[in-house]
Amino acid sequence: MITTMETMTKRQKKDIRLLTGFVRLYCAGHHGETSRVDVRLPADLGTVPLCGECGQLLSYAVSKRLSCPLEGEKPSCKRCRIHCYGDRERQKIRQVMAWAGKRMIMSGRLAYLWHYLF
Repeated sequence: MITTMETMTKRQKKDIRLLTGFVRLYCAGHHGETSRVDVRLPADLGTVPLCGECGQLLSYAVSKRLSCPLEGEKPSCKRCRIHCYGDRERQKIRQVMAWAGKRMIMSGRLAYLWHYLF
């Protein structure tokens, strides 16, 4: 379970929704038959059914996003000067975003295309 934060910025919520979309699509594509557990998202963002591995990755990514020290001037994580993810988690989230990003672009989701390019 992800710990909740009482106040989140609009940008944090948007980034968490985006992360959730990437991980959800990846999980469905790679772990389709694996049993799922509802992962609780912070604030009013609800829950998402994911396998254990993807649930842990999403929880890790959300906790890192909520504790980002560059909130006011935050670039995208791939362009950030501070790399707060561990090596293994960074490699996994890159794999997830690369795989899911291509599928999101092909399905015409403009918000994801915008994120992918900028």
